[in-house]
Formats: sequence, structure tokens, C-alpha cells
Amino acid sequence: MTNEIRMGRAMEKLIIQGGRALNGVVDVSGAKNAAVAIIPAAIMASSGVCLIDNIPDIEDVNCLERILECLGCRIKRDKNSAVIDSTSVNNLNACTEEVRKMRASYYLIGALLGRFKKARVELPGGCSIGVRPIDQHIKGFEALGAQVKIEHGAVIIEAERLVGANIFFDVVSVGATINVMLAATLAEGTTILENVAREPHVVDVANFLNTMGANIKGAGTDVIRVTGVKELKGCSYSVIPDQIEAGTFMIAAAACGGRVRIDNVIPKHLESISAKLIEMGVEIIEEEDSITVISNGRLKSVNVKTMPYPGFPTDVQQPMSTLLSIAEGRSIINESIWECRFKHVDELKKMGAEIKVEGRTAIIDGVCKLTGAVVKASDLRAGAAMVIAGMIAEGVSEVHSLDHIDRGYPKIEEKFRSLGADIVRAEA
Repeated sequence: MTNEIRMGRAMEKLIIQGGRALNGVVDVSGAKNAAVAIIPAAIMASSGVCLIDNIPDIEDVNCLERILECLGCRIKRDKNSAVIDSTSVNNLNACTEEVRKMRASYYLIGALLGRFKKARVELPGGCSIGVRPIDQHIKGFEALGAQVKIEHGAVIIEAERLVGANIFFDVVSVGATINVMLAATLAEGTTILENVAREPHVVDVANFLNTMGANIKGAGTDVIRVTGVKELKGCSYSVIPDQIEAGTFMIAAAACGGRVRIDNVIPKHLESISAKLIEMGVEIIEEEDSITVISNGRLKSVNVKTMPYPGFPTDVQQPMSTLLSIAEGRSIINESIWECRFKHVDELKKMGAEIKVEGRTAIIDGVCKLTGAVVKASDLRAGAAMVIAGMIAEGVSEVHSLDHIDRGYPKIEEKFRSLGADIVRAEA
């Protein structure tokens, strides 16, 4: 994203009149966390074009497409789809401001290494939610035969050839799992990845690569087996629904009260969220590709511990903390994934929440109501938490720093307004 666009988003705000129940039907967009890996993976097609459908209309996707164009890709973008022609890639040096600002840009390393056996990629940024080293990525690349250096803030990687290997990750990492899987797809022989992430978007990236001609088995389990192929070709593919956006709407419906049907979801991906909401007293109705959330009256407190999939997702922890701030009784959230994911708590306190943070644990004593205030989004998911807080608060709230929210939630105010929320975007 250019500095001008980021500044424009940062200078906007959402004005929310709280206290309205949510009712109606809302569609979930394509998964952000899948799309930001699938788009770089399209670089690996040495022939044909990739038609990717159900892409979320978010700033992270726009940013990635501009990065790919700088590398020589030709991209035709419709609202929710993109045609990516990577046959003319002529630049293996991904070192721009946009690369530095975006965490998912590290997938360029695995994609370029796999196809071209070398790359230079700026170290990525992203939301400030804790230390996110890429040591497990580098460990995997080196095991495949690559030489890795970090100079002047960039990863410089090269290999005469990539050869399959057995790789055991020291920690479960979505990013490392996907990145090393990308490179291994075009390595010689078989690569076995153990202690891998099992998230739905890991499975989606593997399915995309297989559609391009890769040979990947075991995605969604603890062990992924990648048998290298000589080349990948263009294909047509549709991104899975966004588990986190769906979870955000579920929590918002539970918090505001009412009846909301959330379409274009995979209910199995949402089981950990559904279980906690049911425990709180929310009624959940699952159908083949939709979930209906029915909430009336004050909900009960629960304890939550974030875990890798299929556990409760860390990306839903912040919206969940908003809901728990008005639940009856004491709730405890243990954040086991990121050490700095409670920055939004100070903003919730401005609205009357009673929350005490001790390290990676938040102790939440539910209050009867929140009150409107001027708050900011400290990161992407914190932004969603503050929007929900504004919708349940008494009076008017303003949410600032929308550049964070727009990175991952397509037209969030329009979707909530369609459900009856009183929410508008305005100049700050």
C-alpha cells in the first residue's frame, strides 16, 4: 500500500451509534489469510495463467498485487477475482516500502526460491502483536539446500538446486509451514514436513498448488508430504471463506443481540468459536454453508485459551474480549500465541470495561454496559474489537486508524449497516 493510501485510511474514522440489535443475512468474503499466500504462490506458474476467484476486496490483497506487478507479473483484477500471468517475471528483488509493511510478503521468498532458486526480499512488517521471527522459515529453506543471508534488512536466498528433506518445525508456524511447502513443491525428491500448522488456509494453499500440478498430501494433519514436480502451470481456483471474518460476525451478533445468518462459511472451521458462544448461552444453528446466531439477554462468562487450529483462533481473541467485557461474571483469556495481543484493552477501558492484563492473561469482570468513546484500532483484529464495542456501547463512539481494519475486513461498515447497525465512515 502506498504511503498516500495508508495516510488516507488512517485519517478516516467510523462513527457508531450503539445499542442496536443486529438482524438479517450477511455474506462472508474469501479468506484473507489464504489469499495473501495464494497470490504469491501464483508466481510459481511458469506457463498459463492463474484465475483466482473469491478474493477479498481488502488492502492487503491490493498491496500484494502491486508487489507482483513490480516483479513483472501481469494482473487483471475484478472486484473479487484476479487473473495473474507470471510467465514474464523478470525481477527477483522484492525490496519496496510495500513489502516491508506487509507480513505476508515473506511468502515471496518460498515462491521465488521454488521457481527461480533465488530471491531478495525485504524483511516484512505487519501488525505489532508480538515477535514474529522467520527462523523456522530459514531452517526449512536451508534443509532444502538453500543458502540464506540477511543483509541491510533483506533476506538474500539462493540455491544451486533444491533437494527434498525431512524437516521438523520446532514450533507450529502457519507462515513457515506454507513458505517451506511452496519451495519444496519444485524441489527434487520428497520433502516431509512434521509438526506443521493445520489451519484451513494451509490446506487451501496446498489445494491451490495441487491444482497447479503439485503433489502435496497430508495438509490439515501434523505431517505434510511434498513430492517435487518439475513445473507448475496456471489454473482456476476459488479461495475458501474467511474463518476469521465469519467469527467476527458471530461474536458481533452475540454481543449486540438479534438473529443473524452468516452465509458462505464452512461451519467446521468455526467449531471452536461456536462452542464458546453456546457455552455463553447463544443459540447456534448450523447448515451446509451458513451459520445462524441467535442472542437474547445477557450472556454468561467463559474462559478462553487461544491455540493453533482446531483450537480457538488468536485472530478472534480480541473481538471475543469485547463480548466478554459485558458478560455476566469473570472471564479469563489466555493468549498462548502472541505476547502483545492485548493492546486494545486500554481502548476498551475508555469505554468502561474492567479488564486486568497480567502477561499473556486477561482477567475480565463483565460490566452491565459500555459507554461511547473515541478509540483507535491498534492493529487489524483490535480494530474489529473496537467496532463491536462501539455497536454495543451506550451513545456515540468513534473508531480511528482505519488503515488497520481495511487490511483485512472488506467494507466492514457496509456489512454491519446491512444488519441494522448505525455506522458510517467519515473524514477524521
